Amino acid sequence: MLTIRRSMPVLAAGLALMGALTASAQTGLKTRKFKITYTATVRDLPEGARSLDLWIPYPASDDNQTIHQVKLTAPGAVTISRDTAQGNTTLYYHADRPTVPVVVTMEVTATRRESAGRNEELSEQDAARYLAPEPLVPLDGPVKKLALEATKGLKTDAEKAKAIYEKVTSMVKYDKSGTGWGRGDALFVCNAKRGNCTDFHALIIGMARSQGIPARFTMGMPLPELRGAGEIPGYHCWAEMYVKGRGWVPIDSSEGAKALAQNNPSKKDYYFGRHDENRLEFSRGRHLKLTPAQRGEPLNFFIYPYAEVDGKKHSAVDQRFMFVDLDPLSARR
Repeated sequence: MLTIRRSMPVLAAGLALMGALTASAQTGLKTRKFKITYTATVRDLPEGARSLDLWIPYPASDDNQTIHQVKLTAPGAVTISRDTAQGNTTLYYHADRPTVPVVVTMEVTATRRESAGRNEELSEQDAARYLAPEPLVPLDGPVKKLALEATKGLKTDAEKAKAIYEKVTSMVKYDKSGTGWGRGDALFVCNAKRGNCTDFHALIIGMARSQGIPARFTMGMPLPELRGAGEIPGYHCWAEMYVKGRGWVPIDSSEGAKALAQNNPSKKDYYFGRHDENRLEFSRGRHLKLTPAQRGEPLNFFIYPYAEVDGKKHSAVDQRFMFVDLDPLSARR
């Protein structure tokens, strides 16, 4: 069993965290320090399997989060790489003649900051990427029609972005019953008017892009608002829309819809322009090629471990996510 610890240099980590906390204190933004343990278990390999390839999303520091340390436990060597398209970082493990179970554990110590957006320049290349259609996010048909209805008579990107958020958040119900939800299929959401976070934000992104507003998608782990420790049942996703003069505006339409269902309109309003500190980003984008590239189709999104055996997708992979808060002050909130 191989154990690897990856951490920022002590001085750099201290300065980064000090700067982040100072900025948060100046702006009134909240912070949260915690540890997430991400465990992937590959099982049920076919008899005579010659090779196993395993990819796991690996969180990175940015304006909204600081990764202090990552402790990796794996049955052999792993590599950490970053792609040039979306900027995602990936943990990759390869084994010849593998035997099961194969267990890889990643313990991430991080501080997440409440986000009020980022006023940054958008390159032509990124603008083109964040304005393009995707396999499950068309920019014409019902998606464009709904966007035109929501933004009728509005002139500025800021007005249109808010109107798109309001339309989807009030129209779509957070509902994971039945089938069809969870794929981030914008046409499904237009018709069914229900789904989970991937569905809400697929429609948000499609509507925004159809109106010339760049929009992007992010996958991560949610933490319960109440501090403590426990299991994280699954992923969460969110989005951002790029508004000229303001930059990237945080959007969390599914959380806004939950707030609206609880008759909490102020919290619904919060999620246009804010992402709370109760999350950790792992990857960005959809229809993804991993690094190194998988042989299978591009991934719809990347938050759970992905495995291939002898170059073919292997679905017998379990995942478990645990968290514990590390800041005693935040734990008493």
